[in-house]
Amino acid sequence: MDFDWNDIPLLRALAQTGSMAQTARNLGLVTSTVSRRLAAAEDALGVRLFIRDPTGYKATESGRVFLAHADRIVDRVETMFLEARAEQEDIAGPVNITGIDVVLSHWLAEHVPSLMERHPRLEINLLGDMREYSFTRRETDLALRLNRPSADAALRMRKVGELGFAVYGAAAFAGATRKEWASLTWLSFPAEMSWLPEMQWLAKIGPQRFLRFSSIAMLARACERGLGIALLPCVVGRRLGLTRLQDGIESKRELWLLSHKDAAQVARFRAVADWLKAAADQDAELLAGP
Repeated sequence: MDFDWNDIPLLRALAQTGSMAQTARNLGLVTSTVSRRLAAAEDALGVRLFIRDPTGYKATESGRVFLAHADRIVDRVETMFLEARAEQEDIAGPVNITGIDVVLSHWLAEHVPSLMERHPRLEINLLGDMREYSFTRRETDLALRLNRPSADAALRMRKVGELGFAVYGAAAFAGATRKEWASLTWLSFPAEMSWLPEMQWLAKIGPQRFLRFSSIAMLARACERGLGIALLPCVVGRRLGLTRLQDGIESKRELWLLSHKDAAQVARFRAVADWLKAAADQDAELLAGP
């Protein structure tokens, strides 16, 4: 077979962008080179990997099979390099942790000094982002998520706690009863995020006035300014000194720690994952929001 294994990154990039021109820009090539290498790969394999429709290049069924295997091959090669650079279990170097911005900033960040005191050569990066990153593609090292993730061949997951949600507002809203909630202005996510459990809960309240924001951090800031009331993680409402409008919690979400299945073989990832689990255990009541 005359297939050029160097074309695997190009084919994966094309599958991600769906655009030959964008793929060329990302890889520092010209579009004609991307087109030629795609044609050569398809000729060598004897299958059609992509089709072009009005929205761009889409993988065929054969292409999806090929790309799934390509992801696993790249994953194993990167694991090989990662383990080779582990420097005999030395706890040093960068670790990227993604998660919801306010959970990282209002909870996890306060535990970072103790970790850095123990392991001063670590480089901890807290990246607030609600997207689901791919562990197969090594887009992050560890992730905190509020839902059990979909299947990923490279994924290791463990539940580390629960995050409680309650209704909060500025001091001006103190004393507002549940019967009055529907008549108040609610701070919420955009309507296209109606699939979120928090949005489904809010739909049952039936408010008529909304101010919409794309992140919990923006919701919390608007809540501080007295623009309305919002369903927020209890740890966030407490840290910001917001007024809680009821005694109990309204809903709760499971808190999951995700990592690559090979992360336990690298000392710095193992150390940070264990530290994060210990922090969640220590603050279980704070996170659950009794």
